[in-house]
Amino acid sequence: MKIEIIGGGPGGLYLAILTKKARPDWQVAVHEQNREGDTFGFGVVFSDDTLDEFLSRDPESYAMIRDRFAYWDDIRIVRSGTEVRCGGNGFAGCARLALLEVLFARCRQLGVALSFGEVIDPAELSTRFADADVIVASDGINSRIRTHFAQAFQPEVRLMANQFTWMGSTRPLTDFTYFFRETPHGIITAHTYQYEPGRSTWIFETDPATWAGHGFAGMGEDEAARYLEGVFADELQGHGLITNRSLWRNFPRVECKAWSHGNIVLLGDAKATAHYSIGSGTKLAMECAIALADALLAHEHDVGAAFAAYEAARRTPVEITQHNAAVSLAWFEHVRRSWDMPVMQFANVVMSRAKAITYDNLLLRDPDFVDAVDSEFYDTLLAETGHDARDSRPTPMFTPLTLRGLTLANRVVVSPMAQYRAVAGEFTDWHLMHYGARAQGGAGLVYLEMTCPSADARITLGCPGLWNDAQEASLKRIIDFAHADGGARIALQLGHAGRKGSTQLGWEKMDHPIARAEDNWPLVSASPIAWFEGESQVPAELDEAGMARITADFVGATERAARAGVDLLELHCAHGYLLASFLSPLTNLRTDGYGGAIENRLRFPLELFRAMRAVWPEERPMAVRISASDWAEGGLSEADCFAIARGFADAGVDLIDVSSGQTVPHQAPTYGRMYQVPFAESLKNELGVKTICVGAITEPGQVNTIIACRRADLVAVGRPHLTHPNWTMHAAAWYGTKRGLAVPKPYLSGAAQLWRETERTREKQAELQRKAKPKRHHTERTLAFKTGVQRAAAE
Repeated sequence: MKIEIIGGGPGGLYLAILTKKARPDWQVAVHEQNREGDTFGFGVVFSDDTLDEFLSRDPESYAMIRDRFAYWDDIRIVRSGTEVRCGGNGFAGCARLALLEVLFARCRQLGVALSFGEVIDPAELSTRFADADVIVASDGINSRIRTHFAQAFQPEVRLMANQFTWMGSTRPLTDFTYFFRETPHGIITAHTYQYEPGRSTWIFETDPATWAGHGFAGMGEDEAARYLEGVFADELQGHGLITNRSLWRNFPRVECKAWSHGNIVLLGDAKATAHYSIGSGTKLAMECAIALADALLAHEHDVGAAFAAYEAARRTPVEITQHNAAVSLAWFEHVRRSWDMPVMQFANVVMSRAKAITYDNLLLRDPDFVDAVDSEFYDTLLAETGHDARDSRPTPMFTPLTLRGLTLANRVVVSPMAQYRAVAGEFTDWHLMHYGARAQGGAGLVYLEMTCPSADARITLGCPGLWNDAQEASLKRIIDFAHADGGARIALQLGHAGRKGSTQLGWEKMDHPIARAEDNWPLVSASPIAWFEGESQVPAELDEAGMARITADFVGATERAARAGVDLLELHCAHGYLLASFLSPLTNLRTDGYGGAIENRLRFPLELFRAMRAVWPEERPMAVRISASDWAEGGLSEADCFAIARGFADAGVDLIDVSSGQTVPHQAPTYGRMYQVPFAESLKNELGVKTICVGAITEPGQVNTIIACRRADLVAVGRPHLTHPNWTMHAAAWYGTKRGLAVPKPYLSGAAQLWRETERTREKQAELQRKAKPKRHHTERTLAFKTGVQRAAAE
């Protein structure tokens, strides 16, 4: 096989090493446009597990580079002079040039052909490399090959908001350190780490307003460096900054729908980028190089199959890394939203910002850090609410929350999940069993599924309603059962299906019309837009008389819910249902006073909510569920979301239940664990409203992370509760707490056994995790260097 690699970065060089090492008879060449010794940037970072992978693949190159690592275990967070450390992280850094020198040397050992100062025109690939089996486009973030073949690769390049510049310094650092400095114009962050003796990387980042306020746009490299030396004088400790093409710029997020075209395949930043705040650019490039090498070796006679295997192996891991990087990037873009936090909470947010690290991960890495985070959380809770958890220390998720006259024992919520088992709108024995079990399972709040105020407001024939006495009685039966043993409080979600009504049951053809035409009923919506064009019914545009009728229906259902003993009432304004159809510009095309600007689109939902609040008991809280994003072009903006939340807060809502999507069938969500949490976090920290977060939350460690990091006040867990009614009780046993949990008396002996066995299981698992941690890659040289730096700093 003949492989031509365009671009001599770490990814391309490592691919050359692995393929040539495995098959010395192959012809492998690397073509680099820069001169040998030229490089952009200063240092690169690897985690212990990444180094394990490199060690196993090519011990020779690892042996050549290992003594050039600067190793650190702690991460330091320094906010305006106040420092917090979190240990147990395990990273190593080295100079980018040093890494390249080692990889160049290893390529030469193996017989890889290297050429430098060679600019290759993408239009000439097919002629210049006519005999190549594989052409690897490893030509970086501004890949000319990707651009030339854009129609085939279908790249999407988005410039992110923050400005950053990459510099170096002579200041020694013993640990990876985030310096956060508040200035008169805003916050500037420095991402810093040692990469060789006497050299450290300093990446400065700030939002557009702060960048403009300091006048960086008019500064050259040297002028910006001298200016930043003044801003970070305390942090630099008398050392200067070094520049190397250190221009201010926006980070480009690169994604490609296709990774190969003919015999051309993308590698490294040419294919996908991950924000530097999670230190994964070089890691991604080299891990993808490993996968591509494996695929080429396994399918040497079928390049198409090799490319397919490469993409199959790496597409999902790359997208997960990009998603985590995007979440981290977004936090740095909005760091001011966390600036008012106490110091340990702020540090915890920095550590947990990308979702890959949770409360439980940190417990394993640095239990003292988590203990300090918890102590500060309990102190803040006492000061702000009067709830004292300082002695019991139940973890943040098992602390109480008070909303008006309602106090929830803990922060876990069972999400509203449709059961489609109602008969004539009445809750049945199924619902008594289902909700009764979950009410005794430990969660602080259990939501009943969306319940409708009239027959024509239902989604399906199996949806419950609240428009007659029999339905009210069936609801009261469930609530009385739930309350009998002091279990969870009960929330009821009232909603109107709008254009998504008159459809089949969830396990049939969801969102499609009922199969028997005679069973369907007329629909209404903000505008006459069918859900599925050509199949679904076109709804009538709701007029003011219809709004008055529907408002009266909701008021009647609200009064029935109060009599039945509902603890918290929620108005459903999300997921494309009737009230959501007014809020989204995709489904509200009206030209009257209920359409156009967000203030008008919000008008009917607010009128309806105020009418409900007027008859709902003053001491009981109310919530509203909203879709914070439609996941579709032209849909709700963040400004719209803020306006909606402000409107409901001003109208007396106590809690914003923040979901997203399901507004239009062509939505394109970015799925991933906790993928909707940032929406709730932004509302809570920007507006100060109380929020519930939802979306692929499956582990107790995630719940604790969300609460401890002030991302939401309550955490809704859905699907896990379908198969595990006692999910919350088991979580409490995992953390060894009984605070914030009501165990039914008949279950007390079982609970005692659960706590005993879970404690043993947790101890065994922790020991296994400690043994499975990647080995430390520091050497005597790096340890001596670190000790010397610490001694010098102390002196």
